[in-house]
Amino acid sequence: MKILVIVWLVVFYFSFSACNFNNKESEPKMVWDTLEVTASAYNSLSWQTGTGGANITAWGDTLQPGSKVIAVSRDLIKKGLDHNTPVKIEGFDGVFLVKDKMHYRWKNKIDIYMDEDVQKARNFGRKKLNIYYEVPVDSLTKKKD
Repeated sequence: MKILVIVWLVVFYFSFSACNFNNKESEPKMVWDTLEVTASAYNSLSWQTGTGGANITAWGDTLQPGSKVIAVSRDLIKKGLDHNTPVKIEGFDGVFLVKDKMHYRWKNKIDIYMDEDVQKARNFGRKKLNIYYEVPVDSLTKKKD
């Protein structure tokens, strides 16, 4: 009888510890943060990008027609919108990736890539809107400190 109780206790202990109610793996590692920015649009044309290869970004990525890509002002890079950061843009479907960076003179600004459709970019104009971008959970706790 004692052996049966001991076996039962051992089985109970190991099955309980396997549940691990403080399992850190189930906690999200990334969350979406919000930021209001000024947004405009750009095209992969050399007179707009100022580069020899108009479809090559500042990080060296090649822009493809139909890509969901944005350029960010360099102050936003410091806020967590670094290369390949996923971004949702108010009023747009899908997720965009940060693939390009803007000149140092711009602050709190994004440019949405619109292929070579200059008229579409002009029609978009410039507006303030919210963006939602993925950041590590621990960066939000550092922000509050």
